[in-house]
Amino acid sequence: MDLEDVALFRAIASVGSLSAAARQMGTTPMLVSRRLAGLEAELGARLFHRTTRSLSLTPEGEAFLPHAVTLMEARESALDSVASGGSGLSGLLKITAPNVIGHSIVVPVVAGLIADNPGLRVDLTLSDGVIDLVTAGLDVAVRVAVMKPSDMITTRVADNPFTLCASPEYIARFGEPITAEDLARHPCLKLHAMESWPFTRDGETHRVRVSGPFSASTVDAVRAACIAGVGIAMLTYWDLHEQIERGDLKRIVLADVTPLEVGIWVVFPTRSHVPGRVRAFIDALRDRLQAAASHGAR
Repeated sequence: MDLEDVALFRAIASVGSLSAAARQMGTTPMLVSRRLAGLEAELGARLFHRTTRSLSLTPEGEAFLPHAVTLMEARESALDSVASGGSGLSGLLKITAPNVIGHSIVVPVVAGLIADNPGLRVDLTLSDGVIDLVTAGLDVAVRVAVMKPSDMITTRVADNPFTLCASPEYIARFGEPITAEDLARHPCLKLHAMESWPFTRDGETHRVRVSGPFSASTVDAVRAACIAGVGIAMLTYWDLHEQIERGDLKRIVLADVTPLEVGIWVVFPTRSHVPGRVRAFIDALRDRLQAAASHGAR
């Protein structure tokens, strides 16, 4: 089996079209179609449903995809073990991360790795949504979450508790809530994905439904509205720590509940050999978060 054909199959599954895969692989749609047909003939199965307007994996294609990923990872690991011997990290590292942490934490981390490893290339996708690593062909994801069991490998690199905050100007005008019930009397600024705010009370999760004049799809927008004095926001510590340290925002502590503790995790597909560039990224990310936390102690 030609591994270039396997790489082509993985690219098509990732981008969802033959023409886009051709652009990504630096070839023509005709050649992509021909090589895909050859791979399907070798496997004795059709891998994609193809029409003039859409392309999707067949059940056989879905079954073959994780094996294709494993084959490509084994090749990359083998090349990495040879090529990076005495010359540092090399190859392409594909990462996804949330927007705010991506800009403030991940970009400086990868900038340092690239400076120390001229043979390393990084492709970073910033998204506050959850991207499927296998389908998108990504090496590693940085996620802010309470992680649930899955078939992925997860590593916690930092604590990241939810944090209530408001601008000093807002607090001077309207005061602070004292208990969770008091939040009903304040304008609350919401992320679209958070209809209620998660707390813990007596060891159990306690969710509080909130309302207010402003909601948004990104952390940046909610944080900006909070700094402007529109209301109270609940975001995570690493989304707010610089603004709290500068005095643009003030943390609010409620008497009867504690904001839910979440973490910053790195997630990567299950594999027998993790490339050195992935391990180096995880270590560098952890080091930067620990250093930042120690300088701006919570």
